[in-house]
Amino acid sequence: MSEVFAHVEVTGRVQGVGFREFTRTIAQRLGIAGWVRNREDGCVEVAAFGKASQIETLLAALRRGPAGGSVHEVRKLPIDEQDLMPKPFVIRR
Repeated sequence: MSEVFAHVEVTGRVQGVGFREFTRTIAQRLGIAGWVRNREDGCVEVAAFGKASQIETLLAALRRGPAGGSVHEVRKLPIDEQDLMPKPFVIRR
């Protein structure tokens, strides 16, 4: 199975609800490389690299979000394949 990149922004009530930790926990459990961070505009940004099935599982989880959160949209962003994808998955500040 091929490996793929994903770069998305998640909008809604996604800051202050444990969204970054939720994302990191799932990504590490799946063995995905990458990062998650809060943005100043209130969105959460996620960049990930892994097997296509792993990335689909992560994206499905992002659409649900953690308890206490409310996801409005998961929108694809341009992919920068030069971006460092740390493994294990990390929270960027």
